[in-house]
Amino acid sequence: MTTPPTGGRTASAPGLAEELRISIARLSRRLRHLRPPAPDGGPNPLSLTQFAALAAIERHGAMTPRELADHEKVQPPSMTRVIAYLEERGLVVRNPHPTDGRQVVLNATEDGSALLRAERRRKEAWLSTRLGELTDGEREILRRAAPIIDKLSRS
Repeated sequence: MTTPPTGGRTASAPGLAEELRISIARLSRRLRHLRPPAPDGGPNPLSLTQFAALAAIERHGAMTPRELADHEKVQPPSMTRVIAYLEERGLVVRNPHPTDGRQVVLNATEDGSALLRAERRRKEAWLSTRLGELTDGEREILRRAAPIIDKLSRS
């Protein structure tokens, strides 16, 4: 890997925005494609939307289906299908809402959490290998940039 350019197109905010957008999209796409195949060798049993929903439930704790749909920025009917599939696979469970008897909350099961842990380990192992191919200086740049990229992702 070469050191990023310090002048030219990336010197301006729009140029840097373009470079970051392209680089982050490529890395994100690469990480998404690391997903394991199904046990029978077919395509992965969960779609990216299903994985994202399961991860949101695990990360944020009990959520209503509406909260999950809002969080994932999908329409409730679409989320209903996602939840049904995750529940059918034993990855999430519906529990009574603690204060509103008309609603349910969703929680990840141990199987759901284990699936997410395995997915994270696989992606972190791949990324760790790639980081090992960089120079110390390049890794230090990324170490310092990580909190900044995180800040951008939250705005």
